[in-house]
Amino acid sequence: MAFWEEKTLAEMSQTEWESLCDGCARCCLHKLEDEESGEYAYTAVVCRYLDKSCRCSDYSSRHINVPECVPLTPNRASEFRWLPETCAYRRLAEGRGLAEWHPLVSGSPETVVAAGISVVGRTISEEHVHPDGLEEHIIRWVVH
Repeated sequence: MAFWEEKTLAEMSQTEWESLCDGCARCCLHKLEDEESGEYAYTAVVCRYLDKSCRCSDYSSRHINVPECVPLTPNRASEFRWLPETCAYRRLAEGRGLAEWHPLVSGSPETVVAAGISVVGRTISEEHVHPDGLEEHIIRWVVH
């Protein structure tokens, strides 16, 4: 049995916790919250520190340089309703397993791209978008 099927999020080692990230970078997208419904709309606008391979170019200092970058921790995973439904952290916090395209299941990081989960090649840096123009970049990506 795989570690994510045997352990709770809080029981996982730091290495196990980090390995749950599929590298999609959807958490790095700017999101707009509807204050009435509490639902989130994702935009194609991404954090300036996200590189072309969907990795944070300033990972160790990201919470300092981007105060809005929320640290994901096992004991708070269930609070992060803004994470996409595809996110392993959210899926496991909600009692769902990992998706078949997740690298820990498929054995390949390429399945994240093939399933249409990754943001690679589909975003625009926040450096090129005025904060008041985020609504013009709302997206609805379909999962394959």
